[in-house]
Amino acid sequence: MTDIGEPTRLQFHDGRRIVLEETARLLNSIDAGAWDHAGRLITSARSSFFIGSGRSGLAVQMAAMRLMHLGLRVHVAGEVSAPAIGEGDVLIAVSGSGTTGSVIAAARTAKKVGASVLAVTTASESALAQDSDEVLILPAAEKQDHSAAITHQYAGSLFEQSVLLAFDALFHSLWTNDDQTAETLWKRHANIG
Repeated sequence: MTDIGEPTRLQFHDGRRIVLEETARLLNSIDAGAWDHAGRLITSARSSFFIGSGRSGLAVQMAAMRLMHLGLRVHVAGEVSAPAIGEGDVLIAVSGSGTTGSVIAAARTAKKVGASVLAVTTASESALAQDSDEVLILPAAEKQDHSAAITHQYAGSLFEQSVLLAFDALFHSLWTNDDQTAETLWKRHANIG
């Protein structure tokens, strides 16, 4: 029983509701045509390179893995097996704020060698957006926005979740428009390590 004056404590189901409602609202608000265009850019590229930092980096690595399952040439920037990026390639650069130094540096290098840059960010006027050929906006709060005006979740959680879910939706649309069965994709799953 709660004493009078004691703050109401949220339970798991309250947190679940917040996460589901916020991600649904955000994903329903994004430009689906821009994501379809991004899918065409990725599938027509010689290779796709993915970069992000922190939790955004983890989310974009999951996206890269799914696109590899489709049979696309995919690399995660910074991994020891990633080759040099060049003309005909695309860099998918993910930064909620659009100010992450390593991501901006990678975008500038990619442009310098003739690769395309596709930014995923909350900030359409950021340095990353300005240095990119295409920009996908996920209208989540930046991690330092503690106002709860856009999200009640901590830091960049809504952005990071939306990166994963938007790329999973993109993967699903690309896969369903392809002739590959689930069994074909399964053969590309890691089987050592």
